[in-house]
Amino acid sequence: MPERRTVALVTLGCARNEVDSEELAGRLEADGWELVEDAEEADVAVVNTCGFVEAAKKDSVDALLEANDLKGHGRTQAVVAVGCMAERYGKELAEALPEADGVLGFDDYADISDRLQTILNGGIHASHTPRDRRKLLPISPAQRQESAAEVALPGHAPVDLPEGLAPASGPRSPLRRRLDGSPVASVKLASGCDRRCSFCAIPSFRGSFISRRPSDVLNETRWLAEQGVKEVMLVSENNTSYGKDLGDIRLLESLLPELAEVDGIERVRVSYLQPAEMRPGLIDVLTSTPKVVPYFDLSFQHSAPAVLRSMRRFGDTDRFLELLDTIRGKAPEAGVRSNFIVGFPGETEADLAELERFLNGARLDAIGVFGYSDEEGTEAATYDNKLAEDLVAERLARVSRLAEELVSQRAEERVGQTVRVLVESVDGDEGACGRGAHQAPETDGQVLFTNGEDLSVGLMVEAKVVGTEGVDLVAEVLPGSLASPACTEEAAR
Repeated sequence: MPERRTVALVTLGCARNEVDSEELAGRLEADGWELVEDAEEADVAVVNTCGFVEAAKKDSVDALLEANDLKGHGRTQAVVAVGCMAERYGKELAEALPEADGVLGFDDYADISDRLQTILNGGIHASHTPRDRRKLLPISPAQRQESAAEVALPGHAPVDLPEGLAPASGPRSPLRRRLDGSPVASVKLASGCDRRCSFCAIPSFRGSFISRRPSDVLNETRWLAEQGVKEVMLVSENNTSYGKDLGDIRLLESLLPELAEVDGIERVRVSYLQPAEMRPGLIDVLTSTPKVVPYFDLSFQHSAPAVLRSMRRFGDTDRFLELLDTIRGKAPEAGVRSNFIVGFPGETEADLAELERFLNGARLDAIGVFGYSDEEGTEAATYDNKLAEDLVAERLARVSRLAEELVSQRAEERVGQTVRVLVESVDGDEGACGRGAHQAPETDGQVLFTNGEDLSVGLMVEAKVVGTEGVDLVAEVLPGSLASPACTEEAAR
C-alpha cells in the first residue's frame, strides 16, 4: 500500500486565488495526496500567497511563519509558498524567508505533486527568477489562444479530462477539488490584464489577458452544480474584457444566459468590471437575465480627472454618476460596490473633495478605501509628487469615515424591501445569515435573520428587511418562503 501523504492548502487573497487552490487540490488528489483541512495534520502545508499590496504580503509572510511553527510539534514536515507573492518574488522570497522549504511559481503548478514530494524527501527545488509574464503571450489578443497551451495559467485547467485524472464526479469533472462545503463558488473567466494602471503590478506577474473558452466555463459550472453549489461568481482581473482574444468582445453577454440555465444554479454573479469598458448590451444582460443578479463590482479607484489620468485610467465624477443612473434606471435595487485609492501622488485637496462629491452621490452598497503606497515595479512608484505618509493616513481616515456612513445609509434605504437571500451559515448560538443579490461574498455586507431557526445552508429564501447593523441587513424570513422553487422541484422528483 502506498505511503499516506497529506497536504493542507492555506489560501490568502482574492477569489481568484481560491480557484487556484482548488485546482492545486485537484492535481494533488489525482496523484494520491490526501487533503486535510488543518495544516498541523498535514505532511506539507502549502500557503497560497497574495502579492497585491504590502498588507497582503505581510499576511502571507505571517501565514508562512505560522505554518513553520508547526514543524517539530506535529505531523507537519514542510512549508511551501505558492501563489502571487511566490511568483512575483521567487528566489528573492526564498532567500529572505528561509523558513519556507520551497517557493514555487506558476510554472511549477502542473508538476505540483512531484515538487512537494521532492521537498518532503528533503530535496531542494530551486526557486525561479521572476520575469515579466506579459511577455509570455503575443501582444495581439487574437493570437494568444494558440500560445496558451504553452503558458502556465493557474485556474485554467481543462474539463472533460481523461478518466482517472479528474477528481471523481462525472464526465464533466474539471481538475479541481472543492475545499469547503459552501453553496458559493468562484469560476475563472480569464487570467491576466492588459490594462496598465500606474499603481498596479498585477499584470507583470499574472501576465496578459487571456480568456477561458465558454465551453470550459459552462462545464465547470455544471460540475460545481453537481457538488451542491447554488451561486457561481465569475472572476478574473477584468471581466469586461472577456472574449476579446476569442474574437468576440461581447461573449460575456451570450455566456451569462447559458450559465443561468445550468441545472441547480440559482444565482450567477459577475465581479471585477471596468467602468470604462461597460457597454449598453452588458448592462442590459446584467439587469434583465433571470438568475443573473444585477450586481456591479465597478473599479472606479477615484473620480477626480487629474488623479485618474495619473493612474492611467479614464472617466470623471459626472460620467461615473451617469453610468450608475443608467444601471439603476434598468434595475433600481442593483447592488454596486467599488474600491478607491486616496493620497495618490499629486492628489490635491480639490481632487479629494471631488472624490467625496462622487461618493455622496453614488449610493454605493460597499466601499473599500486604501491609502496609496508605492508598489515595486509600478510607474507610480517613480512619480516625484508623492504625499507625506501622515497626510495619506489623514485622508484615508477621513474618506473611510465617510464611506462607513454612506454604506450604512444605503443599507437603511433597503429597510422595508423584500430580498432573496442565499443562506450561507446556520449557527445555534449566533443564528443564521446569508447574502442578498446586492452582496458578494467576503467583500460586502450580509443578511442577518431574526427567525432563522428552520433554515439550512444552501437554501434560497425571501425575507423582509426590518433593520440594519451598519452595512448588514437584518431581515425576517417571509411565511412560505422555505418552499423555494428549488425545494419544490426537488420534492416533485
